Amino acid sequence: MQVEFILYVADQQRSRDLYAFLLDRPPVLDVPGMTEFDLGSCKLGLMPEDSIARIITPALPHPTNASGVPRCELYLLLDDMTSYIARAEASSLRIVDPARDRDWRHRVAYFSDPDGHVIAFAQPIPA
Repeated sequence: MQVEFILYVADQQRSRDLYAFLLDRPPVLDVPGMTEFDLGSCKLGLMPEDSIARIITPALPHPTNASGVPRCELYLLLDDMTSYIARAEASSLRIVDPARDRDWRHRVAYFSDPDGHVIAFAQPIPA
């Protein structure tokens, strides 16, 4: 089984460029209607809201009805989150909650992308 998570985005090119910078890697697929990044154990996809709307509406609401509303969290557990936080700050992502130690033994910083998706950069706290 291969796992892929797909974020619905307002502007595919803007999101492609942002995530390529944040993840420090180019997409493995970039065609009209879908961009994919290989994250090792899974893929992250970016699909324009209008593309997915053609599939899911009218059974479900059009994704633009929730623009800016947090719809998911991309939680990236890393060995060292320092460079990822620096790239998030350099890309002007909105800080949601700064890096701090959490009860679940991870140090985590939370950001928000232009579509309202929450991006968490985390690393284990040594025992």
